[in-house]
Amino acid sequence: VQLQASGGGLVQAGGSLRLSCAASGRTFSSYGMGWFRQAPGKEREFVATISQSGIVTYYAGSVKGRFTISRDNAKNTVYLQMNSLKPEDTAVYYCAARVGTHSVRSSEYAYWGQGTQVTVSS
Repeated sequence: VQLQASGGGLVQAGGSLRLSCAASGRTFSSYGMGWFRQAPGKEREFVATISQSGIVTYYAGSVKGRFTISRDNAKNTVYLQMNSLKPEDTAVYYCAARVGTHSVRSSEYAYWGQGTQVTVSS
């Protein structure tokens, strides 16, 4: 599967952005999906994950209550709605796919998008 992330940009603290990740292929509904991010000088970290059906979601503590992951299997797309953004959310955001259910571990994802930059100014 090939993944194409979009929707990043520059936003002021307290603002919102919605990231999208479009997947190629006909079996999107068989993949657990995740969003990860990497800030300059830091390791890639888990943000959110969603099950194949979209029923189960899980978030990193730092974004819980502010970010929402969702998916539209008919459109082969997963989303990350980000509200109440903070300067510490500044990073390159990556979507990822794995055959099977969701996971918080980046090592369990075989497919990665190219990343989209999110910059939050104070």
